[in-house]
Amino acid sequence: MSQSATSLASRQPATLAEVAAAHPDVPRLIILKTDVQRRGVFYSDRALSVLDPKIHSITGTHIFGTRDGKIAPRPESLLLRDGTSIIITPTALEEDPYVVDLVDGQPFLFDGGQPLEAVDYWPAPAYYSKMSRSGVLMKNIVSARPQRLVVNPSRTCTFWNNGNGCGFCDIVPQTKKGTKELNIPVTLDPVEVAEVVAEALREPARFSALFLTAGSNVGGAAPFDDEVETYVRVLREIGKLFRTKKFPSQLMATAFTEAQLQRIHDETGVMSYTADIEVLDEALFSHHCPGKAEWVGYEEWKRRLVRAVDVFGPGRVNTGIVAGIELAPPYGFATEDEALSRILDEAEDLARQGVSTVYIVWSPRPGSVLGKQRNPASLDYYIRLAKGLHALRVEYRLPIMFDDYRHCGNHPDTDLSRLLNFD
Repeated sequence: MSQSATSLASRQPATLAEVAAAHPDVPRLIILKTDVQRRGVFYSDRALSVLDPKIHSITGTHIFGTRDGKIAPRPESLLLRDGTSIIITPTALEEDPYVVDLVDGQPFLFDGGQPLEAVDYWPAPAYYSKMSRSGVLMKNIVSARPQRLVVNPSRTCTFWNNGNGCGFCDIVPQTKKGTKELNIPVTLDPVEVAEVVAEALREPARFSALFLTAGSNVGGAAPFDDEVETYVRVLREIGKLFRTKKFPSQLMATAFTEAQLQRIHDETGVMSYTADIEVLDEALFSHHCPGKAEWVGYEEWKRRLVRAVDVFGPGRVNTGIVAGIELAPPYGFATEDEALSRILDEAEDLARQGVSTVYIVWSPRPGSVLGKQRNPASLDYYIRLAKGLHALRVEYRLPIMFDDYRHCGNHPDTDLSRLLNFD
C-alpha cells in the first residue's frame, strides 16, 4: 500500500462542471455540497455583516475544530435551496476554499470570483439565547442542526491519554479551546441536558430527532463501561420527556460489546446505533486509529457492528468512515481506484449483514496529527464513493433513519437516499 508521490498530486483536478457532466445521475447540488465540504469555505466580511445571532445559528459548539483553527462568530453551516445542509468548516483563503459573499444582500457561494449558488445560514432555535440552571448558555449544552438536537455528554477521549487518538481527530485540543473561550462544559449534567431538550421541544415542529456522541472512555469494570453509563444516564433523563419508551434518536459511540449494547437498548429510548470504524482497511485502521486498534481491533470492531444488528435491527446500525484519509501519504492507497475497490468491498461485507456505511469528507484540522496535510481525494472520487455506498443500501435494502439529509446533513452519500422506499 505504498503511496506514489506523484500518482495523486500530479493529476489535474476536474472542475465541478466536469464532474457533474460525468455523473448526470447525481443531482448537481449534492455534487456542489460535496465539493464545498472537500475544499471548505471562507466567509467574506460582507457575508459576516448579515450574520445575526438573533436569527442565525453561530459556530461555537462543535466537538471538533475548524480547518483554519479559529473559534470565531461565523455561521454554524449552510443550507442550499433544496433543503440540503452543508456541514462545512471555515478554511484559510490561501487553501483555495469556496467563498461566501453577498449578491444583492443574499449570501452566495463563489468560486473563482463567480457566484454559483444562493445559500442561507441555519436558523437559530429559540432556546439558543436562554440560560440553563447552572448559568451556561443552553446552546453550549445542546446544539442544533435544522431538524435535530445534538448532545455531546463528554468532550474528551481517553485514547489520547497515551497518545493514541485518531490521526484526523482534534477533540482534545478543541475541548481545551471551547472550555476556555466559550464556557462549554467538558462533561454534561444529565438533568441539565433534559432541561435544555425540554426547552427545545417547546418549538413546535422544529426538531424530529435527537443525536448523542462523545469521545471514547475505556474506564469501568469492563472497557467502555463508564462510557456506556454516561450515555445511559443522559438518555434516561431525556426519555422522561416522552410518552413512549423509544423516541427518535441515534447514538454514535464506541463499538461496544453485546452486553453493553443490550443494556443501552433495554434501558434507554435510543433507536439507532453508529460506531465509526473511520477507515475500511485493517492496516490503515491500525495506523490512523491506534486507540481503537489497541482496545478493540479492526476485525472485532466489525464483529461488534454485526452483533449490534441483532440488538437494534437491520438498517438501524451504521458505521462511518472519514473518506480521504485512505489516500493520505505515506501509507495510503496509491490510486483512487484501488482505494474505492477496497472500501466498497469491505462496505458490502458489512451491508450483507445489515450494517450501513456512511462517509464524511476528511477536513484536515491543525489540532490533529494529520492537520498539516492536504486532502488528496478528488471530487470525482467522492461522487463515485457516494454512488457505490448508495448502491449497497439499495441492494441490501438498508434505510437511512437518522443520517439522512434532514437529520444530519454530513454525508453526501446518504443525500442520495431521499427517494428510497422499501415498503
